[in-house]
Amino acid sequence: MKKLTILGSTGSIGVSTLDVVGRHPEKYSIHALVAGNNIELLGPQILRFQPKLVVTATNTGRESLIKWLKSSTLPADGWPQLECGASGRVQAATDREVDFVMSAIVGVAGLEATYEAIRCGKRIGLANKEVLVASGKLVIDAARKSGTELIPVDSEHNGAHQCLRAGRRGEVSRLILTASGGPFRQTSKDELDAVTPAQALNHPTWKMGQRITIDSATMMNKGFEVIEACWLFDFSADEVDVVIHPQSSVHAMVEYNDGSVIAQISATDMRMPIQYALTYPDRDAAPVPRLDWTEARTWNFSAPDLDKFPALRLAYEAQRAGGSATCTLNAADEIAVEAFLREEISFSAIAAVVQETLERVPVRQPASVQEVLEIDEISRAAAREIVTAHNNKYEERGHLSVKA
Repeated sequence: MKKLTILGSTGSIGVSTLDVVGRHPEKYSIHALVAGNNIELLGPQILRFQPKLVVTATNTGRESLIKWLKSSTLPADGWPQLECGASGRVQAATDREVDFVMSAIVGVAGLEATYEAIRCGKRIGLANKEVLVASGKLVIDAARKSGTELIPVDSEHNGAHQCLRAGRRGEVSRLILTASGGPFRQTSKDELDAVTPAQALNHPTWKMGQRITIDSATMMNKGFEVIEACWLFDFSADEVDVVIHPQSSVHAMVEYNDGSVIAQISATDMRMPIQYALTYPDRDAAPVPRLDWTEARTWNFSAPDLDKFPALRLAYEAQRAGGSATCTLNAADEIAVEAFLREEISFSAIAAVVQETLERVPVRQPASVQEVLEIDEISRAAAREIVTAHNNKYEERGHLSVKA
């Protein structure tokens, strides 16, 4: 019986992970659930999976959960241990009983717990891009030292992981990640300034959280994936290519020295890579309907437009710069996306805010997770100042700013 901790149980990846776990009660049990403050979703998860430990983001969330549990059918002697905050997340990820940690908290909030789990030698299902984007060297060094395995859950990296099993790393010439192109693949650059949050949140293929959906629309998400791939598979930025593939059937390709290309293809359902991470190196029966190869289908591939989507270019540049540049990239993007969702800046200004923040915040070589978190805060503060300047310009052009 494999005992799991899920960091981010109420997010889309967490919910899908619990769906996979629920299909195999003979193989998996839940040791700990870590969530934000979505008690209405967390409560039923506790009733069904009966974890020993539950962690909320804040003490307010913990108190709300206590009220929910008191009104539930669960007797008090059956309650899990209830904790909150960073220390609770670390405890959930490092408890001796835990065999596998699904790292799916959005943002740097999940960094410390994931890092400590890696140091303890836990196998990690990595669905949180920010862990490697913000702190790649520290995380990979820790994984090598402890001997732990990082199994990527993002569909593209999971696909690459599968493709790389076909040969030795020294035989690989390049890694190719696919991108749907998002909702604005066919929108002109001039029209992007007028894009609304509702339009940007309408992803054509995947159902995801708000930030990752906006990042997909700007192609920053694909930039994060390039950075993550470099750390996961020991590639340079120049060895990782991105191609637009609107059908999202091919998730990744690996080109070998002899010109052979191995592609990973599966249904666009996150339960596929989640189950792969849980069962690796074995494979279980598909958790979703298989592809019907008797159906006619067309696959298109094209180069991304870096002029229209400068966020992808910025990600490549940050990875080449090294050090804390990618941490600043992530922090600035999160602030800019939040501002766009509040209609304080335009869609096109998201990348502009990120670029200006990268230019303002000096690159450092962080030696600890705490230093990474400090750089993250400095970068966020700089990005907020830049957002204010862009917001003023946005209002001057006649756009209505909706303050948070």
